[in-house]
Amino acid sequence: MTTRGVLYVHSAPRALCPHVEWAVAGVLGTRVSLDWIRQPAAPGTWRSEFSWQAEAGTASKLASALRGWHLLRFEVTAEPCPTAEGERYSCTPDLGIFHAVTGIHGDILIPEDRLRAALTRSQQGETDLEADIAKLLGKPWDDELEPFRYAGEGAPVRWLHQVV
Repeated sequence: MTTRGVLYVHSAPRALCPHVEWAVAGVLGTRVSLDWIRQPAAPGTWRSEFSWQAEAGTASKLASALRGWHLLRFEVTAEPCPTAEGERYSCTPDLGIFHAVTGIHGDILIPEDRLRAALTRSQQGETDLEADIAKLLGKPWDDELEPFRYAGEGAPVRWLHQVV
């Protein structure tokens, strides 16, 4: 079963750009040449985005291939399909990676056990419930990535298809 998704590379140092292309090509199984443009939110860095169509689970493979690279900010999304929920991955150098399951309208779906755990930690005085829920929704990642998203408005998007 295939799904569609988008990879947003919000910022990468110039020297890292070819490595990002090689990593994405390795996941998609096809040659990839991204269109890089300057990222005004972080002078000296570059950004790119493209849409892809591939088997369900590709978003997690892309996120795994790119995670942990110092100075790389990215997001990967995948639409839900009949065999899988949608997904969203966000990654920043300071925060690391965030993963969320998304529904058909793009809403983040928080599993019941994670909500119960947040409630328990809050009741035991270990954490603040509001802060815990904000983290479950990816707010710290959204806050850090928002200036990079805004700076990318109007950037070209290219569709890549993987033969399955």
